[in-house]
Amino acid sequence: MNNKLFDKFFRNKNGQFVIAQKPNFPIIIWIICLIGSRVFSGIVRDAFSTIGLVAIIIWSLLELFLGVNYFRRILGLIVLLSTIIVKL
Repeated sequence: MNNKLFDKFFRNKNGQFVIAQKPNFPIIIWIICLIGSRVFSGIVRDAFSTIGLVAIIIWSLLELFLGVNYFRRILGLIVLLSTIIVKL
């Protein structure tokens, strides 16, 4: 991989190497819902599962369209596609 492609794939617009970053609001909501769906049962579990599903879809769409580099955008696409496949 040449340097220009590597930079576009892993660096942000400021030239910083970015693979992981501080969790944003949808990921925090998804994590809370993931835990909640394991702790509770019945309608509460269903509510946590639904809210968590929406949160992870929002996160993946944000990464897909607004990710800081190609890696983050591809990650958003992979999460979106795998979420769709698992839920079908």
